[in-house]
Amino acid sequence: MVSIDNLSVEFSSKPLFNDISYVINDHDRIALVGKNGAGKSTMLKIIAGIQEPTSGTVSVPRDATIAYLPQVMVLTDERTVREEAERAFAGITEIEEELNSLNRQLAERTDYESDEYMSLVERFTHLNEHFQMMGGMNYQAELERTLQGLGFKREDLDRPTSEFSGGWRMRIELAKLLLQHPDVLLLDEPTNHLDIESIQWLENFLQTSAKAVVLVSHDRAFINNVTNRTIEITCGRIYDYKVKYDEYVSLHAERREQQLRALENQQKEIADAKAFIERFRYQATKAIQVQQKIRQLEKIVPIEVDEVDNSALRLKFTCSMRSGDFPVICDEVGKSYGEHIVFKGVNLTIRRGEKVAFVGRNGEGKTTLVKCIMGEIPFDGSLKIGHNVQIGYFAQNQAQMLDGELTVFDTIDRVARGDIRLKIRDILGAFMFGGEASEKKVKFLSGGERTRLAMIKLLLEPVNCLILDEPTNHLDMRSKDVLKAAIRDFDGTVIVVSHDREFLDGLVTKVYEFGGGKVREHLGGIYDYLAASRPAATLLAESPISNETAGMKPFPKGGSEGAASYAEQKALAREQKRKEKALAEAEEKVTQLEAAIKILEDQMSTPEGSQDASLYEKHGRLKAQLKQAEEEWEALI
Repeated sequence: MVSIDNLSVEFSSKPLFNDISYVINDHDRIALVGKNGAGKSTMLKIIAGIQEPTSGTVSVPRDATIAYLPQVMVLTDERTVREEAERAFAGITEIEEELNSLNRQLAERTDYESDEYMSLVERFTHLNEHFQMMGGMNYQAELERTLQGLGFKREDLDRPTSEFSGGWRMRIELAKLLLQHPDVLLLDEPTNHLDIESIQWLENFLQTSAKAVVLVSHDRAFINNVTNRTIEITCGRIYDYKVKYDEYVSLHAERREQQLRALENQQKEIADAKAFIERFRYQATKAIQVQQKIRQLEKIVPIEVDEVDNSALRLKFTCSMRSGDFPVICDEVGKSYGEHIVFKGVNLTIRRGEKVAFVGRNGEGKTTLVKCIMGEIPFDGSLKIGHNVQIGYFAQNQAQMLDGELTVFDTIDRVARGDIRLKIRDILGAFMFGGEASEKKVKFLSGGERTRLAMIKLLLEPVNCLILDEPTNHLDMRSKDVLKAAIRDFDGTVIVVSHDREFLDGLVTKVYEFGGGKVREHLGGIYDYLAASRPAATLLAESPISNETAGMKPFPKGGSEGAASYAEQKALAREQKRKEKALAEAEEKVTQLEAAIKILEDQMSTPEGSQDASLYEKHGRLKAQLKQAEEEWEALI
C-alpha cells in the first residue's frame, strides 16, 4: 500500500537513516523499535508527510488515507467532546445537512415535472444512497462507542473539552483518528494517557477494526497483543521481522551473536593480512603477494554490529530503618469535591514489605488517595501512617517539577548529602548521564531523561516506603526492566500507580481497584486481577447499551444496595433517552425515503418516465431501503 524507497535523513550532516526501503501492506501491524534517538518518531512524521527526508520517496496511493497521532499535539478548547469527535465525520455531516436542505426544497416545491425538480430528485437519491453506504445513520452510535471505549462517560460527551486535562484531550484526538478508519494509522506512544481498560479496548479495536497500523510504544504487553511485524531501526538501517516483539527480541539476539562472530573472523583476517604485509613488505620475492594483501584490505567492508546501550543503569533503592508492621491504614476514608464524590468508605491495610498496585480508570481517585496518604489534601475518615515510616514519593509531574535552568549535575549536587556527593558523577553515569550529558541543562532533556533524573533524586533519599505514581511514563523498555528489578529487590513497602501490565506483572502481590467511588481489594498479581474481571474489550465490543457500564464491576456482596439501585435508575434513564433519540432518527429516515419514493412514482407516472428503466431501478432500491428502515423503526417501538 505505502512504499518507502531509498529513504535517507541527515541532521547537521549526521546520517539518521541511510537508503532505507520497505512496504506497508494492508493489515500490517508494525512495531517500530530501536534505542532512543534512533529515529522512530522521525520515521512516522515522514510517512505522515509532516517532515521531508533528505532523499528518497514515500509513495502513497491517491485514494489512500493516513492518520497520525504524535506524542505531543496542539489542542483546541472551542467545542464539546461530542462536537470535537464529530469532526472525524465532516464528510458525513456535510451530506446530512445537504440532504435535509434538499428534502425541505422538495417538500416546498410543486413543479413536479420541471427539469429543475427532477434534478433535485436525482441529487437527493444519489446523496441518500451515498449517505447510507457511509454509515450515515449509525455514526453517532459509533462515535459514542469509541469515546466510551477510551474512558469517557456518556454524560462527558456534552461537556466542553476545556474542562478536561491534556491527557483526556489526547484521547479525543485518538478517537477522531480511529473514527476516520484510515488506510494507515500511525501512533506514537498511544498508551501514555490511557488506563488498563482503555488500553485493552484499543488493543481489541486495532486487532479487529483497523487496517494498516504502524506504532511506536514502550508498552511491551500492548505491542505484543497488537503487532504482527517488527521493524528495528539501528545503525541507520532497518531490519524487518515478520514476528511480534517478543519473538523479535530472540531473533535480534541471535543476529547480534552472528554479527559478533563475523566481526571476530573479519578482525582475525585483517590482523593476518597486516602481519603478512609487515613481514614480507621488503622481500622482492613476496612483492606480488604483499600487493594482493593490500588490495584485499582496501576492499574489506567493516562489519557493523547492532548498537547496544552498554551504559550500566543500576538502580538500588536504599531501605532505611525498619518501619512498623502496618505502614498505611485507611479507615472509612473518603474524598469529595463539592457534590462530586471521588471515593468513600475506603478501608485498606498495607503491611510492611508488601508491594501493591493501584489500578482503575483515570479520574477514579488513584492519585487522589496517594495525595491523601502524603497529607497533601484534606479528606474524611481516618488515615494512619505507621511508626518510623519514611516515604519516598514519585509524583506524576515529578519530572516537570525539576528546575529547567539547572544542569543535570547541579540538580543532583543540591540534594546529595555526605559522602554520596563524592560519587555523583558515578551515579549520573549509571543513569546514562555520563560525560558531557551531566552538564546539559534540564530544560533541554527529553521526557525520559527527566524521569531518570527525578528517579536519581529519589534514590538519594533513604526510605522504607516507596509511593510511585506512573513511574514508567517516558521510560524505554530497558529502563523499565531495570526499575522493575530495583523495586522487586527493595526491602521496604511499595505502592505503585500504573497502567503498564507488563511492569506490574511479577512485581505486585495485591491489587486495589478504583472505580464507582469504591476501592476493592484483589489478592494476587495484575493478571490474576484481570482474569477475575470481565475483560473491558468484551464489554465495549457490545451494543451502546452495555457500553454504558463498560469496565464497571458489580457491587460485592454486602455492598450498598441503595447505590446499586441509584446506578441502575441512572442507567435506565440514559437508555430511555438513547431509545427516544434512535426512534426519532429512524422516523426521520422513513419519512425521507417515503418522500423520495413519492417523487419517483410521480415521475414514473408520466409518459416519458414510464419508459425510463433507470427510474424503476432506483425505485426498487429505495423500496428495499424503506423496508429495512421500517423494520429498524418497528424494532425500536
